[in-house]
Amino acid sequence: MLQQLLEDYRSVSLEQMGKVKLLNRVDTKFVTTTDGLEKLLRMAAGSYFIQEIEGKKLMPYTTLYFDTQECDMFSRHQRGCKTRQKIRVRRYESSGVGFLEVKRKNNKGRTDKKRIQIPEYTPDPKNYREFLSAKSWYGNVDLLPQLSNAFRRITLVNNAMTERLTIDLDLKFHNEVTGADFDMGQIVVVEVKRDGLTHSPVLDILKTLRIKQSGFSKYCIGMALTNPSLKQNRFRERLRYVSKLISNSNKKTNQ
Repeated sequence: MLQQLLEDYRSVSLEQMGKVKLLNRVDTKFVTTTDGLEKLLRMAAGSYFIQEIEGKKLMPYTTLYFDTQECDMFSRHQRGCKTRQKIRVRRYESSGVGFLEVKRKNNKGRTDKKRIQIPEYTPDPKNYREFLSAKSWYGNVDLLPQLSNAFRRITLVNNAMTERLTIDLDLKFHNEVTGADFDMGQIVVVEVKRDGLTHSPVLDILKTLRIKQSGFSKYCIGMALTNPSLKQNRFRERLRYVSKLISNSNKKTNQ
C-alpha cells in the first residue's frame, strides 16, 4: 500500500532538493502511525513532490549519537534548556556517505545544523576537534557513542520549494552503553521543516486528521527507552503517548 501511494507523487532529484536545504529553520514534529501516514499521503499528493534517488523513494538511514559520559546533551534537554546541541554521525545507507553533524537549537526555537563529510561511519570525535570546537560546546570534551538508530525516510518538498517534510518509519534504537534495543513498530515521526512561518499545506492536513504536534527527539526518546537509569521526567508524557499509539496499532493488526 505504501509504495503505491508514493507512486502518486511527482519526483524531484537530490540536486533539486538541495535548493531547499533549510539548515537554519523552524522544525515542527508530529507522531502518528502507519495508518495515519497513509491517510496523510493520500491527501498531500497534489501539494508535494517526493525526493527520488536512483529510482528509490524510501531511503534507509542510520545514526550514531555521541554524548559526554554523564550524558550532558540528554540532560540539558531533560532539564528543559532551550539552547541545546546534539552531535551525531548520520549515514545515508544507499550511497554510503556519512556526515558528522552538530545540530543546535537556540532559545528562539530555531534549528541550525553544521556538518562535514567523513570517511568512516564511527569516527573518534577526537579526530575532529577543530570542527567540533568551532561548531559546538564540546570540542575539548571526550565524547562517547551513546545511541544508534536505523529508520527509513520519505522526503517531500512543497510545490513552492519553501518547505521540506521528512517522514521516518521503521525506527529502531540500540543503546551503545546498556546494549538494550527498542523497536518502535508502526510509529511514524513527521517533521515539517521551514524557514520561518511560510505557509505549509501539510499543517492543514495534519489538523484535519487530528494528528497533533508532539516534540520527539530521536536521541532523547531512544535514550529514555533504552537506559532506565537516566532521569526522564520531561519525556514521560510523550513516552506514554507513544506507548498508547503502539498498543492501539497492535490491537488493529491483531483484529
